[in-house]
Amino acid sequence: MSSRITTLPSENHRILVIDDNPSIHDDFRKILGPANLKLAQQLDADEAALFGETAHASRSWSFQIDSAFQGQEGLEKVRTAVANAVPYAVAFVDVRMPPGWDGIETISRIWEEFPDLQIVICTAYSDYSWDEIAKSIGNSDQMLVLKKPFDNVEVLQMAHALSKKWQLTQIVQRQLEELDALVNKRTTELGAANARLTGEATERAAAEKALRRSEERFSKAFHSSPIPMVIQRPDGKGCLDANLSFLQLVGAEREAVLAGTTSLWFDEATTRTIREELGGRRVVRNLAASIRTTTDETRELLVAAENLELGNVPFHLLILQDITERMRLENELRQAQKMEAVGRLAAGVAHDFNNILTVILGNTAMQLRNPHLDEKLTSSLQQVERAAERATALTRQLLAYSRKQIIQRRPLALNKVVEQTVAMLQRIIGEHIALDMQLAPDLPPIFADSSSVDQVIMNLALNARDAMPDGDKLTIATHQVEIDETAHVRNPEAQLGSHICLAMKDTGCGMDAATLGRIFEPFFTTKDPGQGTGMGLATVYGVLKQHGGWIEVDSAPSCGTTIRAFFPLCTDGLPEEPTEIQPRSAECAPNESITILVVEDEEMLREFVGDVLGALGYRVLSAPNGRVALEIWAEHQAEVDLLLTDVVMPESISGRELANTLLRKKPDLKVIFTSGYSAELIGTDFEQEKKHAFLPKPYRPERLAQTVASHLQSRSVMVDKGVTNAPALA
Repeated sequence: MSSRITTLPSENHRILVIDDNPSIHDDFRKILGPANLKLAQQLDADEAALFGETAHASRSWSFQIDSAFQGQEGLEKVRTAVANAVPYAVAFVDVRMPPGWDGIETISRIWEEFPDLQIVICTAYSDYSWDEIAKSIGNSDQMLVLKKPFDNVEVLQMAHALSKKWQLTQIVQRQLEELDALVNKRTTELGAANARLTGEATERAAAEKALRRSEERFSKAFHSSPIPMVIQRPDGKGCLDANLSFLQLVGAEREAVLAGTTSLWFDEATTRTIREELGGRRVVRNLAASIRTTTDETRELLVAAENLELGNVPFHLLILQDITERMRLENELRQAQKMEAVGRLAAGVAHDFNNILTVILGNTAMQLRNPHLDEKLTSSLQQVERAAERATALTRQLLAYSRKQIIQRRPLALNKVVEQTVAMLQRIIGEHIALDMQLAPDLPPIFADSSSVDQVIMNLALNARDAMPDGDKLTIATHQVEIDETAHVRNPEAQLGSHICLAMKDTGCGMDAATLGRIFEPFFTTKDPGQGTGMGLATVYGVLKQHGGWIEVDSAPSCGTTIRAFFPLCTDGLPEEPTEIQPRSAECAPNESITILVVEDEEMLREFVGDVLGALGYRVLSAPNGRVALEIWAEHQAEVDLLLTDVVMPESISGRELANTLLRKKPDLKVIFTSGYSAELIGTDFEQEKKHAFLPKPYRPERLAQTVASHLQSRSVMVDKGVTNAPALA
């Protein structure tokens, strides 16, 4: 509360007299009316004595007197005065006022509505005692008793004292109201401040709770994540935490990782790169790196890193993605794609070479039958023939590698094939190499081409011999294996199920990783020039792929080499390859009644075939492609007895499609397919059709003549034409 003196409001000299006696009203007006000097001086002296003030010069005073003769009238006047903002300060009330309310009831009624009004009870103490009055209206410091007959000075003192008391009471009430308003204001402000603090505390508690929940979620995600993660100190000296996946990746204990005693990066440049990027407030994404585990294994990774603050302390969050297996599979896929591309190239080259070699061998063979050739020309032609035969063997290896050689698969007992081949292996590899046979008994048969399996065994044995120039031991083993998902993941080329494994282990010089990555490439060799063609293992690779198998190699420098070839088992329902038709020898006479339609896109080869068949006495119609062949067929359909066609030709009509078109028009037409590729290129339908023949390139004139004659004799064409003997070359 303020300590300054409060200025009192204007003095209230309004007095209400409630008395049923009019003379009493007159007395009060005389006493409380305009002041006289003597009475004023006496009053000032009394006031000074009462309030402790120094008496001052007499002042004028005057009270405004209103009269009411009954209690009800008095209450109404009080109400009206308050309503008009001119309230009474003091009321003089007579105790007895017949016939209405007496003074006690009147006072009670007035105080019910206006408790601040100062009351003076006028009584002669004959009607009520003080105890009775107090009992009726209660003890109050706002009420005085004036005994009749009353003294004028006493009346005046009461009027002055009570009017000033009323004034002071109003001041106190006003100050109390102001104080109450101030208290309410401060209370409101404190309440608002408290609400604000409470809200801030609630928000902080909610934020702390959210932070704890976030930290719990981060901790759960961090520790349960299958992705290796570590929270590292910026200086690299130790870690704050590492999840289980990270510990499993590096193969270290948590304590060692947190203490920073575990060396992580294979290359220190990785550490510098991460620190520089994060130091520049940048993030690291897909950084290729390598780590060395505690078992000294190198793992390939992609690293993501970013800055992390925990409790205002900076850290580096490192997230590692192990891509070792993915890189291995990608390398294997690239190797397989490279081998496939090389295989397609090799097959194309071999196909074209077979066309050329057919012409060379055929024309050379025909010239060598001439008895009038001189010795020098004969020798030259024989050298050409031998060179062509070597080229034929080379193209056969290329086709084997590209999985397009001609094979005849049938059920085979692998152990029996190995035993038969080993009989001549000892002579080939030399006596300085000891053979150790470890053949598992009672193996189920494989479905393979016998000559191809011989070739695999021979090539692997020769490769092992060359790796052991000083001799040692060569182990040949066979056993049945079951390929499961784990083995398939380790080697995607592996096929699920049961297989027969042919393993050949030498104790030679072994191979490094760079050599291992290229051993199946055609013409790749580590031998000196002239010591090998580089087609041995490439041929083995192609043979295994063509048979639906695969090959695995384990080798290291000075640790020898183990090569495992896997063959599929022979299961029920697999058809056996048709056996080659054995030509029948016969004395033949020329017969021009047989017409053969030759369709070949290679001009030299087409001319050679026409010359050979013409020399045999057949009538030959030639076409360079399927479209021209159809035009010729339209004119000579009734005359054509046999169709000799290449399988792969231009002009969008293949030999197979041409044959099907002609067979629909003439079902008894004989068909011989010829190609530098395997018969498998024609499709499985051809393998199931026994009525057609296949003539692989390159071929000699004798083979062409035998195939044509045998196929014509397989049905009654020649009989129908009146021919009893098949023609033959002179």
